[in-house]
Amino acid sequence: MRKNIVAGNWKMNKTLPEGLALATELNKMLSNYQPKCEVIIAPPFIHLASITATIDTKKIGVSAQNCADKESGAYTGEVSAAMVKSTGANYVILGHSERRTYYGETPVLLKEKVNLALKNELTPIFCIGEVLAERESGIYFDVVKSQIEGSLFHLSAEDFSKIILAYEPVWAIGTGKTATPQQAQEMHAFIRQIITEKYGKNIAENTSILYGGSCNPGNAKELFANEDVDGGLIGGASLKAADFKAIIDAF
Repeated sequence: MRKNIVAGNWKMNKTLPEGLALATELNKMLSNYQPKCEVIIAPPFIHLASITATIDTKKIGVSAQNCADKESGAYTGEVSAAMVKSTGANYVILGHSERRTYYGETPVLLKEKVNLALKNELTPIFCIGEVLAERESGIYFDVVKSQIEGSLFHLSAEDFSKIILAYEPVWAIGTGKTATPQQAQEMHAFIRQIITEKYGKNIAENTSILYGGSCNPGNAKELFANEDVDGGLIGGASLKAADFKAIIDAF
């Protein structure tokens, strides 16, 4: 049975004191409450060790927003999967559209990151999605399929079953535009179908596919009601504990 998940991607926001305050506030909100989904937060790298030491990580999972494509060595400024794991984090976001767009991350590079994440027992939250021109030209299914094939379909069935997917229509990130629930369901069902074709129905049915395009307290319930939408990768709305809690409550 696949899991419902609400994951908050803080992006490059919050100083360490601010991040600790937000994580502590969320931890307090969830302390006497049993959410109907798994909850994950993805603060900046410098917050990870402090936050995992502060919150109840059985209730709130902690994720990095990225990791290096190398194990260790002379790669100034990089943070390895092993380093992420050593902070107490158990997840890592990979392939986010901002990483693909601004830092030129390719499917081949992301394949290496996925391999290293899995080697270090981190669960990848792997992002896929099309830009506006690809949506308007009607090639969005092909784009998403190629992203999955290029970075994930080399994995064994056992390793693929450890992946969480997040569909992010890039044209709906931070723009205020949102894919309609019908558009989200259509793409999520397509993703599940191509997983079925590669790995079989059982693994496809057990893969969590999150929606990641401007999901907020106002639209979360309608999006999550779709059969193949298993939660959300939340950006801006994860920076306020009350808003994030409202999205968690959408299940």
